[in-house]
Amino acid sequence: MQPLTILLIIVIYFGILILISNVVSKKDSGNDAFFKANKNSKWYLVAFGMIGTALSGVTFISVPGQVGSPDIQFKYFQFVLGNAIGFILIAKVLLPLYYRMNLTSIYGYIEQRLGFISYKTAASIFLISRTIGSAARLYLVVIVLQRYVFGAFHVPFFVTVLISLALIFAYTYRGGLKTIIITDTLQTIFLVSSVIFTIYFICDSLNFTLPEAFTAVYESPYSKTFFFDDWLKSNFFWKQILGGIFVTIAMVGLDQDLMQKNLSCKNIGEAQKNMFTFTGIFVIINIFFLSVGALLYLYAENYGISAPLDLASGKPKTDLLFPEIAFNYLEIVPAVVFLLGLTAATFATTDSALTALTTSFCVDFLGMDKAENASKPNMVRTRHFVHVGFSLLMFFVILVIYWANSDSVVSLIFKIAAYTYGPLLGLYSFGLFVKTKTVKDKFVPIICLLAPAITFIISLNSKALFGNYEFAEELIILNGGLTFLGLLLISKPAESQTQF
Repeated sequence: MQPLTILLIIVIYFGILILISNVVSKKDSGNDAFFKANKNSKWYLVAFGMIGTALSGVTFISVPGQVGSPDIQFKYFQFVLGNAIGFILIAKVLLPLYYRMNLTSIYGYIEQRLGFISYKTAASIFLISRTIGSAARLYLVVIVLQRYVFGAFHVPFFVTVLISLALIFAYTYRGGLKTIIITDTLQTIFLVSSVIFTIYFICDSLNFTLPEAFTAVYESPYSKTFFFDDWLKSNFFWKQILGGIFVTIAMVGLDQDLMQKNLSCKNIGEAQKNMFTFTGIFVIINIFFLSVGALLYLYAENYGISAPLDLASGKPKTDLLFPEIAFNYLEIVPAVVFLLGLTAATFATTDSALTALTTSFCVDFLGMDKAENASKPNMVRTRHFVHVGFSLLMFFVILVIYWANSDSVVSLIFKIAAYTYGPLLGLYSFGLFVKTKTVKDKFVPIICLLAPAITFIISLNSKALFGNYEFAEELIILNGGLTFLGLLLISKPAESQTQF
């Protein structure tokens, strides 16, 4: 597919999103609509739209690309099963807590339970974690756009990043969450349709019926799902399950981004229905993505296609196998389908993240949810400046990732999450399970810095320390556990037993 054609499709796509944004925000562009969608979101729209936010371009490209590795294959599905358990725990434990306290920012719980400095520490951890994680996700799609679209017009990489962020800003800065509930639903339709149609088009190219495709994937050297062989390796089943549970609790249940959508539902019952529905769809759609990965490698073998080389290292970059086949080997229709799916997956994640970052900063650091600030002039204008600020911050983080990254992006994101979200896991665990104690508030930031540092040192030397043991996603449990122990060391008896 020609770069100009791809560019035209992207322009039309974002034109539709900006049009939707203008229609929605005309009715109400105030802070309550931006932060909480006036607490009037339909649970089924939230559930469906969250698919696009949770999956991102990482699932769309990196997960299928990793299937070709003998040590990975369908390993990711073990992690997905852990995710599903984590989602259920969030629905049954954390959501009732957030609704009971009527929170706009979920980090308000930490303030009431542990103290002001602990609260600011938790909010700061989220801002850092979500900025880096969302930048890594957007980086992936920008790499694709640069390679297959803007590079053909000799546009520098940093300009491609700016264009991408400017498009996201254009349809989120006014309506915020209220707009995103609608646009994410549309983008999830594109994403789900894309993966289903991609399977159809690849099967058609390989002359497979659907049952034949299932058999081919099952019998291929790419479909091993459960790894019980060696508990020391990172792909071991229980490591992936436990890692999936705790990464989900931290990256979803303790993350303002996805919880903000849940808190926009009318009541706890609708929020829980949203989470249960979302969990079922999430598991099924990830099976489709893994199947796409196996089919892509079967297609590549059949037609003698190799993964494109990374321009910096000269090594094959599996993240680019899907776009390489879609743009250069399939017909125009599947190429368009792939482009819409990739764009929807990545931008649904980033637009939501920018809104959540803006919400957290405005509520947790500027106090915009407090009654005394609601009537102050220029609150909406201040929110716009914050939105711009986080867009620029994400721009600079993407450039840093571009200069430094050599891993598959899906691996990079979960490595980052293990270090940045671990302290949140420790803070909330202490708050929820140590009812008779609180902490010496001023020492909390030190604990939240020391725990990731110690975790990094242990991870770096794990093979020497623990007999060739390799940490995987369960590294976040170690980090959260060290934070928890540190909080116990600086704890003191609570003045009154907490009811939260």
